Amino acid sequence: MIRYGIVFLQLAELFVSCLLHLLYGFYIFSTAVAFDLSQALNDCFKPNISESLKEVEPQNANSVDDLPPIVLVHGIFGFGKGRLGGLSYFAGAEKKDERVLVPDLGSLTSIYDRARELFYYLKGGQVDYGEEHSKACGHSQFGRIYEQGNYPEWDEDHPIHFVGHSAGAQVVRVLQQMLADKAFKGYENTSENWILSVTSLSGAFNGTTRTYLDGMQAEDGRSLKPICLLQICRLGVIIYDWLDIPWLKSYYNFGFDHFNMSWKKAGLMGLLDCLLGNAGPFASGDWILPDLTIQGSIRLNHKLNTFPNTFYFSYATRCTRKIMGITVPASLFGVHPLFFIRVLQMSQWRHPPDASPPYKGYRDEDWQDNDGALNTYSMTHPRLPIEHPSCFVLNDSDCQPLQPGIWSVQALYLIY
Repeated sequence: MIRYGIVFLQLAELFVSCLLHLLYGFYIFSTAVAFDLSQALNDCFKPNISESLKEVEPQNANSVDDLPPIVLVHGIFGFGKGRLGGLSYFAGAEKKDERVLVPDLGSLTSIYDRARELFYYLKGGQVDYGEEHSKACGHSQFGRIYEQGNYPEWDEDHPIHFVGHSAGAQVVRVLQQMLADKAFKGYENTSENWILSVTSLSGAFNGTTRTYLDGMQAEDGRSLKPICLLQICRLGVIIYDWLDIPWLKSYYNFGFDHFNMSWKKAGLMGLLDCLLGNAGPFASGDWILPDLTIQGSIRLNHKLNTFPNTFYFSYATRCTRKIMGITVPASLFGVHPLFFIRVLQMSQWRHPPDASPPYKGYRDEDWQDNDGALNTYSMTHPRLPIEHPSCFVLNDSDCQPLQPGIWSVQALYLIY
């Protein structure tokens, strides 16, 4: 009887979680549509309202032509400039300066695939995911075509500042390693020095226990639980991509076009194969959630370096506090219920006692502070499997003069 009660509670929790996530997704999507409609009406009635302002812009642009661009890389379920109408993932930063670039990368594609997409977004050309990787993961080798790169002159003499949020921080690190390894065919002169600085905003350097709460198996960090939030997400994404409705995908795209899941290419049998887990990104594991488990992050970090000539900055966040030795959400009132539940879940999650720990020396208490999506322990700097050089900063003056090749870490206490 007790077992049935636990199962009922788990199903009730899953139902509530799905409902809240769907409502939040609908809210974002409807806001984007409403904004676009508002802009269209505004343009109809006031078409020339900003003409006088446009004449002033070139004067300001000339003074910053020699400054390197800043590329903002979004995290999981994120989007770049041009998606979701006029909404901005980075609070309108790209509207402040033309040197701020916000690429639209796959929101659920693997960190490897996103790093490849980011390179061609900047340099131009057709995205090449690599022959070996593409065959292993069961997707096309070539993807989207960028007729004109957003910064084609990018090289060691014209380096770039990168800012990555959440999983976006790992995307930048993988890209830098690819540049160091000269992993892009036709570009034999790449190097790690093409990147001037890396700034992480709540970066997912060492994985997150959120993945296990949402459905990844803690035993291996690769497979999904039979019934979980991510299984429902998987089914929704497959159907969304199979339907391939142009106006919907122009608003939001999960980034799996190179898996050819559209009804035009896959047909009905292809849809069934994907739904049954026999084909597609969720079958091959070439999507972002396995990369965000602790085990997946260790596999990634094993190949990644912190380079001596690049400046590294990290801002770690937490929305928890300790009461009588117990980690709990920092605030109860004025907090979105979905956010409060997520912070509480992560602060109370414990690694299954019957499963092997993800690494030697693992302790649950290290991973309790969080911001609802990522653990603070994971955000500071790359720790696993080898700790990278870092220094914790209380005041900006503490890191003067700036030192390359070391992660300057600043912790932020947030209440939403």
